Amino acid sequence: MKDPAAPQTSHARPGPPQPGRSSPVSEEDREVVARQLGRPPRALVGVAHRCPCGQPDVVETSPRLEDGTPFPTLYYLTCPRASAAASRLESTGRMRDWQEELGTDPELAAGYRAAHEAYLAARDAKDVLPTRATAGGMPDRVKCLHALAGHALAAGPGVNPIGDRAVAGMGEWWAKGPCALPGDDA
Repeated sequence: MKDPAAPQTSHARPGPPQPGRSSPVSEEDREVVARQLGRPPRALVGVAHRCPCGQPDVVETSPRLEDGTPFPTLYYLTCPRASAAASRLESTGRMRDWQEELGTDPELAAGYRAAHEAYLAARDAKDVLPTRATAGGMPDRVKCLHALAGHALAAGPGVNPIGDRAVAGMGEWWAKGPCALPGDDA
């Protein structure tokens, strides 16, 4: 069931990548993501979503780090403005509300479980990990809106109902323009 209090969103996409398909990482993308994170990205395999400003805001990572360590977070929210917006939303108590709603709304719970299965399928297509854990508490808990928003942006609207709500509640984090530009010393 849709949260009537949540603003509606289309997960604005200025072009590639298409929902559910990452685009290749350019050297410029790699530089921008490093600036966003404040460190070199690890296990980066693709740009899963671009913010309307054109910069990566969600990247796809390998299910294993370079040393072989399992890394179950397939979609990683990198934009500091998007991350700050997710943090602000977490501080409002919405996670608790949505967690309670999972226990009372069978349709929402089924959609969230399907999102978990879609996440596993996407990750398993790259490498099967020994854990069935995915992101953000799926399939039974609402634990991290950063991870759920990253999944929703990467997969596209309608795949992750809680992630869609998180993205809608985060507002227009891109409104001030790019958070990081290649060659930018700020």
